[in-house]
Amino acid sequence: MRNFTLLMLLVALTTSTIFAGGYQVRLQGQKQTGIGLIGTPFAYGGSSIFYNPGALSFMKEKVSLSAGVSTILSTAVFRSDGSDYKATSNNPTGTPFYFYAAGKVLDDLTIGVGVYTPFGSSTSWDADWNGRKLIQDISLQAIFIQPTVSYKIGDFVGLGAGLSIIMGSVDLTKELPTPVDGQVNLNGNTTAFGFNIGVLVKPIDKLSIGVDYRSKVNMKIENGDTKFTEIPSSMSQTFPATGNFDAELPLPANLDIGLSYQFSEKFLLALEVNMIFWSVYDSEISDFNENNETLVDSRNPREYSNSFIPRIGAEYKFSDVFTGRLGVYYDQTPTNADYFSPETVSLDQVAFTLGLSIMPTEGLSIDLSYLQLEGLESDKQYLPDNFKGTYKTRAFIPGIGVSYNF
Repeated sequence: MRNFTLLMLLVALTTSTIFAGGYQVRLQGQKQTGIGLIGTPFAYGGSSIFYNPGALSFMKEKVSLSAGVSTILSTAVFRSDGSDYKATSNNPTGTPFYFYAAGKVLDDLTIGVGVYTPFGSSTSWDADWNGRKLIQDISLQAIFIQPTVSYKIGDFVGLGAGLSIIMGSVDLTKELPTPVDGQVNLNGNTTAFGFNIGVLVKPIDKLSIGVDYRSKVNMKIENGDTKFTEIPSSMSQTFPATGNFDAELPLPANLDIGLSYQFSEKFLLALEVNMIFWSVYDSEISDFNENNETLVDSRNPREYSNSFIPRIGAEYKFSDVFTGRLGVYYDQTPTNADYFSPETVSLDQVAFTLGLSIMPTEGLSIDLSYLQLEGLESDKQYLPDNFKGTYKTRAFIPGIGVSYNF
């Protein structure tokens, strides 16, 4: 039918009411979530496959297995300028998950594999909400499979790298941005590749310094399915019922730097800064092969900026059975004030975390976490469509995981 190229695909993943940084989900280990989503300076076994492959070689046990899931309960509220109009999103419950398995081949060499979902969620607005021409429903999932190798040099330095194999899918619906009634739905799947490299340094026994870099990944969908629905019969030639599209969505690169200090046998404090290279999301482009007076090409600016997330967290070991954690961080939106679209309701956010590990027997840990995100109420606008209003977001995210080391 037509080649439908959506550069950045309406920021598809849309953890839009979850994280200020667009569509990134960092819920890949319950221990890390509980301590402010800090993971770079820790050697928590298999979960280092995501947070810092260099830390994986510091595993004390021969084998580390861990799995977990979080439940994302989130809403976004929109109030229109100059009226009493209000809309609340009806987001489906998100369930990001992870599984890691790692083992020592030699005393200094560790290999492992991780399956996790660092990008992916969904959002949904009522069918008659005022912004339906910008976005109605959107869902995208990206599942990463990452084989990893890590090598420890002496007792002080660990180096690691992993190859990321990403399987992605997108499902997007919005009302046609034309005087004609009707909706367009895009659905497609793709596979892409990236990498993750990291280093952990322990200059002294109590201090750990970690650096991790996860690469940008270009998710390209070719020959996805396009469906136009509720189209008047008089416009069926302009908007055929089915067709195909191509799309490209960049998953941004991340650079994480963190450190932790063990003040005593029981108390640990950690700091981390994440840099997310959101500037890759510049525009959303619609390029139709067969144009007509109604179906025209368009370029919709987004102009995201790179962002920083500072984090602080603490861990306290109450006993051999119970370890508690807490954390806080500030997540600044990367969006442009003049091109704010409700496809991702990305606001400045303050986050609070809690965590508890229960070790009923040696080697077994049951890890609980809780994350609460408060999006700071803000007036936003999307100038090309003169769509403006006030947004507020909130998310509650409990999680549970189990790890076993032997």
